[in-house]
Amino acid sequence: MRRPISSINPLFYSISVFLRRSFRHLKWVFGGQKFARTLSDQRLQFSVLKHQSVLIRKLGDTDASLQINKIENLKIAIQNLNGVIIRPRETFSYWRLVGLATKSKGYLEGVMLSSGEPKAGIGGGLCQLANLIHWLIIHSPLTVTERQHHSINYFPDDRRVVPFGVGATVFYNYLDYQFRNDTPYIFQLLFWLDEKCLNGDLHADSQLPYKYRVFEKNHRFVRARDDNYYRVNEIWRVKRGRKDSEPELLQKNRALVKYVPAEFVEE
Repeated sequence: MRRPISSINPLFYSISVFLRRSFRHLKWVFGGQKFARTLSDQRLQFSVLKHQSVLIRKLGDTDASLQINKIENLKIAIQNLNGVIIRPRETFSYWRLVGLATKSKGYLEGVMLSSGEPKAGIGGGLCQLANLIHWLIIHSPLTVTERQHHSINYFPDDRRVVPFGVGATVFYNYLDYQFRNDTPYIFQLLFWLDEKCLNGDLHADSQLPYKYRVFEKNHRFVRARDDNYYRVNEIWRVKRGRKDSEPELLQKNRALVKYVPAEFVEE
């Protein structure tokens, strides 16, 4: 497999990132999308789904201080997201609201992925917030329009409560997470931290006539012929109202595993 030129020399990588970010800025300005940007202290009345994500997890032999720093990074990021209103025909863009994570804004080094490997970086850990948002959104009628999923599973599960493969990879600004409101309802995202968890709550201005159940099927670890391990599953969704809808396949996942799973099957 040919390596991308940006991986050969740090200068090429910096130029590649600059060009991709510049293109995204142009798309934000001239792309014709109407972006959500209003933050409101007035909470919409009806809760669609509330979820929480544990802040400190076991991440192999990574420096524990990077997870402490991640909490500070999340505190800064949610200030730019908490209370955001998504009106009909508006698009939510994670990075348009959060902005570039820099030292001058108070961001610290946390764990982030670079060239497919975990490392320390300013603003590391913000993927956890994007993961939480995606979990809320797929329990709603909102339309996900841009999402990159994690293609590598680095660490064994630690207190996982959601199916594997429902996260969202984000990297300023060209790996964005976006969704659009194609409904007649107004939605709002709310976030806060407590001692142990990052919390999120999706609200609406009206009671929705249905709810969603998201679940996985066919989860397993496999050892492929190349002697690598992979984690695979399927993510499904059912709309629950007076009569449940037929199950809808949201995605199929296959991620390279960077540890030896306790149980696996031969592929």
